[in-house]
Amino acid sequence: MQQNNIVSIVKKGYDLLVKILDYLRDPFLLIIRLYWGYQFYMAGRGKLLNLERTTGFFTDLGIPAPKLHAIFIGSLECFGGWLLILGLASRLISIPLAATMVVAFLTAHSEALKELFNEPEKVFAEAPFLFLYACVLVMTCGPGRLSLDMLIRSKFFANQEVETKK
Repeated sequence: MQQNNIVSIVKKGYDLLVKILDYLRDPFLLIIRLYWGYQFYMAGRGKLLNLERTTGFFTDLGIPAPKLHAIFIGSLECFGGWLLILGLASRLISIPLAATMVVAFLTAHSEALKELFNEPEKVFAEAPFLFLYACVLVMTCGPGRLSLDMLIRSKFFANQEVETKK
């Protein structure tokens, strides 16, 4: 009898914890989107405002058509950052943003990447790692309820969801 009582208390405590954490999911995703969306925006803006320097850096890395890629990546980060901030097409824009971070690791941060299995902290300390991590979070968890994606979904696709559940 005593053991059932303890199990019941633990289960109630666990259920309460899950309920609280579920409630915090959407604000957490909003904070991730706002912070990292702004960081992407600033990084892209910096690339676009300093196009010659960015082109020179891309040239040094051996990236083909460096000016074209500087414009493309700067624009992607700038406008992709805004999409993350707004929570609009969040999962979709996370894919090319994540791809740019993988390319950043393969080019500008390749020395750290070579140490992934020997000294992983070197990889985790590099700037693209947290950008990539934020993209993967949004890609896998979605933007949360506090986003334009969810507003559009609720306004235009609410009936469609009900029909597919039947």
